[in-house]
Amino acid sequence: MIDIEKLSKSFGPRTLWSDVTLTINGGEMLALVGPSGSGKSTLLNCLGLLETPSAGAIRHQGKDITRFDRRGIRRFRREVLGYLFQNYALIENATVAANLEAAIKPRRSLKHTPCFTIAEALDRVGLAGREKEKIHYLSGGEQQRVALARLMVKQPALVLADEPTGALDHANTTMVVDILREMSHAGCAVVIATHNDYVRDRCDTVFAVNEPAPVMAFPPRSAQR
Repeated sequence: MIDIEKLSKSFGPRTLWSDVTLTINGGEMLALVGPSGSGKSTLLNCLGLLETPSAGAIRHQGKDITRFDRRGIRRFRREVLGYLFQNYALIENATVAANLEAAIKPRRSLKHTPCFTIAEALDRVGLAGREKEKIHYLSGGEQQRVALARLMVKQPALVLADEPTGALDHANTTMVVDILREMSHAGCAVVIATHNDYVRDRCDTVFAVNEPAPVMAFPPRSAQR
């Protein structure tokens, strides 16, 4: 569970958002929505310790992660966090398999057993048999699917996804959301910044960034089960 308490972010005299208070539970998919420039990606980056909020706290297991030192930040990212970046954040001159192996290797010291093997994860995202291909030979959509497979083998407790379907067609968008939903059913907390109405409607809760009444909880839908 992640507790966000009165979080604010300012850039000089401009306050992007303030007093954000929100609880994100394991097993929940939460959509961050709002117009471009409202600060969805910045809020994700604060949750992922890529940016520092101006005020407030983000608590995981009772600890304020915004106060972690560099060692604590590295450990949090290694043991808890999975990120689906807009630019995929893959090692471009490495193979598909090497990129997925990089997600598993740091967790072996924790005696972590992945729910998916590399082959199983690639098959699930439609890239079966592509382990030996270099990332820079893949299309943008294929790289996005490799990044998704990387999440599957890592099985983080918290996934932060920044516009994960922005460059995808409807079929691949559905696949991405289905896999994120499966991860949430397995206990992962998933936070998605999105402009896509389909993605928003598949989430359990919607948080409208920088709006007066920001939180909406949807009733359960059969499509989510």
